[in-house]
Amino acid sequence: MKRSFIFIIFVGLLGVSCTSLFKKGQKQFSSGEYQYAISTFSKVLEKDPDNKEANFYVAESYRLSNRIEKSSAYYEKLVEEDGTFENYYRLGQSYRNQGRSDEALEAFKQAKGLTLEDGNLNELDREIANLQKIDQIEDYWPYIELENFTLLNTPGPDYAPIVNEGFFYFTSSRQATGIYSATGVPYTKLFRTRADGIKVDVQNIQALPEFKNEEGLNQGSIAISPDGNTIIYARGNSTSSKDLPDVHLFASYFRGGGFTQPIWMPLNEDEFWWNSTPAFSPDGSELYFASNRPGGYGGVDLYKATKLANGDFGNPVNLGPQINTSGNELFPRMMSDGKFFFASDGHPGFGKLDLFVAEPSEDGLIIKNLGSKINSVADDFGIYFTRYPQDGFITSNREGGQGDDDIYYFEDKTPKPKVVNVFLNVITKEKKDDGTEAILPQTRVAIYDSANKMTGGDFTNQNGRVRFTLAPDQNFSMIASKSGYFSKSITYDTRGKTPRQEDLIQEVTNITLDTTIVLDALILEKSIVLDNIYYDLDKADIRPDAADELDKLVTILKDNPTISIELSSHTDARATDAYNDALSQRRAESAVAYIVSKGIDAERLVAKGYGKRQLIIANATTEEEHQVNRRTEFKVIEIK
Repeated sequence: MKRSFIFIIFVGLLGVSCTSLFKKGQKQFSSGEYQYAISTFSKVLEKDPDNKEANFYVAESYRLSNRIEKSSAYYEKLVEEDGTFENYYRLGQSYRNQGRSDEALEAFKQAKGLTLEDGNLNELDREIANLQKIDQIEDYWPYIELENFTLLNTPGPDYAPIVNEGFFYFTSSRQATGIYSATGVPYTKLFRTRADGIKVDVQNIQALPEFKNEEGLNQGSIAISPDGNTIIYARGNSTSSKDLPDVHLFASYFRGGGFTQPIWMPLNEDEFWWNSTPAFSPDGSELYFASNRPGGYGGVDLYKATKLANGDFGNPVNLGPQINTSGNELFPRMMSDGKFFFASDGHPGFGKLDLFVAEPSEDGLIIKNLGSKINSVADDFGIYFTRYPQDGFITSNREGGQGDDDIYYFEDKTPKPKVVNVFLNVITKEKKDDGTEAILPQTRVAIYDSANKMTGGDFTNQNGRVRFTLAPDQNFSMIASKSGYFSKSITYDTRGKTPRQEDLIQEVTNITLDTTIVLDALILEKSIVLDNIYYDLDKADIRPDAADELDKLVTILKDNPTISIELSSHTDARATDAYNDALSQRRAESAVAYIVSKGIDAERLVAKGYGKRQLIIANATTEEEHQVNRRTEFKVIEIK
């Protein structure tokens, strides 16, 4: 009996204790003291792990303090007892923010069967579609390497760095006094130190000297105008009930040799709206920032304000549904090439906030996740370039850091391509009357690229040789010229004549190639037979096979713009003189007309039909001998 009485008293005391803890926790939760609420309700759960209300308050406290990834165990308890749309939806978000995609997908599908509201269904469809796109995400910069700035970071938050006029500005909880009750971490302040690109002086970090950091509130996400005369930053979460109830943007201006005391910016508009993460446009005429003001697309959206005549910023405009989602978009960064970088948990990503780029196109903006080289399942945000786009900083609270938000620096480590030198040896020769070839020294050779721009030129030596250095995998043309000879152009292609980059072993590989250009002597009135100029019987039309040969003559005329030629046509001895004269004249004129159609000035051409008056074989009997007589020739008749 005595034992039963003691047990009753203990149970009664336990009930009173739990009631007291509940009231305390609920008051902390209502005041936004989420970390304190978590601590209080965790004590309840130690004694009663299945307590529905305690699990709810812990789960929601983690969610509302941006730590929903820590809430899954509590939402799991809730869906066991109360499988509502809201509980399954929040559970799915918690799984997603841990990178547990399959479990998140299943939770979202469960939630979809528990609601008929269009808004809920649309949000679930977006979440499911985003999860299904994770495998399609590619690295935006394949050779970026990301490193934790361990010498700079502390166990508390360090985030959102920028660089201005040789100084590195960032937000940190070092030197903090007081704890932010929503997250249980120290309040943050603004700091600066010297920097040269991503090289930061970590030995001489000091609190922001331009104006004094305030105590008992968070200050962070600093932005400095391109001219260095305006500082804008986010300020809020004050411990004072007399202060502003939410986070707002404050501005300090350089006046009379120093910066003014920060003042509240009118673009905040309402004291109950959250405004933060400011960034200037490259020319300073616009201010980008994040806000949860009404009229957005859900959560936190990105806005753009324009600089007014008085120096303030106003007329905020929502950046629209291509960038903003029903999730959260923060930390904007506009670049001079029109690319817009930002953080989001609403676009397809790996977990919590990921970094994205919006690229302008003819069809609007194309949104791309920066990929796994930059992003993780944790929060990744606050990109800043010190040398765009090769290096800069981001912030992340991923595993392996110093404890909270950490600053990371990145560098583009794209491997330098191995060098291939293509050396082309050009030999110039002349064709003798007997058909043999001989070295032709002191011949000028000029090389042109595919855009017809001359890339090199020199004379061959006494051995008829000259060497050029060409680029691999390109096509060129060369013109060889010497007084008393027909100039000649040839094409030369280095494509396929060098190893592929992936097959190269040495840093520098030399490839030597050879080619020969043979020139013909340019002699006035010397007839040169054009091979393969054939006509159908009793016709003067240019056949395709004849056109190929005439194209070669077109090239000769283009390479030698100072010459004029006579193009003559000859027949065999058969048929009458009058017939052959008329036929050969028509054929010569047809050939000239074809050459003119290819862009050659008609004044440089003379058509002459000789009929059978200049037979090479006077008494031809075979068809082969007749063919020798049926020929087309040209000769240079003038050199200007």
